[in-house]
Amino acid sequence: MQQSARVLRRGDRVVDLGCWPGGWLQVASEVVGPRGRVVGVDKAPIEPDLELANVVALLGDLEDPEVAQSIREALGGPAQVVLSDAAPKLTGIRDADRAAEERLLEAIERLFRALLRPGGQLLVKLLEGPEAAALAKRWRRSFREGRTLKPKASRKGSSERYWLGRGYLGTSESS
Repeated sequence: MQQSARVLRRGDRVVDLGCWPGGWLQVASEVVGPRGRVVGVDKAPIEPDLELANVVALLGDLEDPEVAQSIREALGGPAQVVLSDAAPKLTGIRDADRAAEERLLEAIERLFRALLRPGGQLLVKLLEGPEAAALAKRWRRSFREGRTLKPKASRKGSSERYWLGRGYLGTSESS
């Protein structure tokens, strides 16, 4: 997706929500370079530690209201890019899984509104369903441009998609 959409740029401050196992942290670190900063957060620790000078991996729950402050402090200011490859643990019970997906996406929405600078970009994994579609529709109003991407690496038949928002219009919280 980085090759086709060029989400990350040198020097960017990047947040990775749901960063375990650390692959996106490594890619972002390389792309943003030594002047950039990458902060990830997840309930699970990144092991082994990545030991990358421009990366901080925090332990935390995306639904915790205090996690945004910890991320912003580690980032050193508002983010140019917020990424999320997070997905809830699925139970196989459709209603429970949809509710968990909706809670997670609402937590991601609260966080990107608190962390993303005006003009910034958002890339979030969505599983097809009415909850994700409703949130993506709402998010479109907060960005100059919004579209859905299906990465080539996704399994055939997978409901996994990514929503890319460019040109965040901002809120009073993000300035």
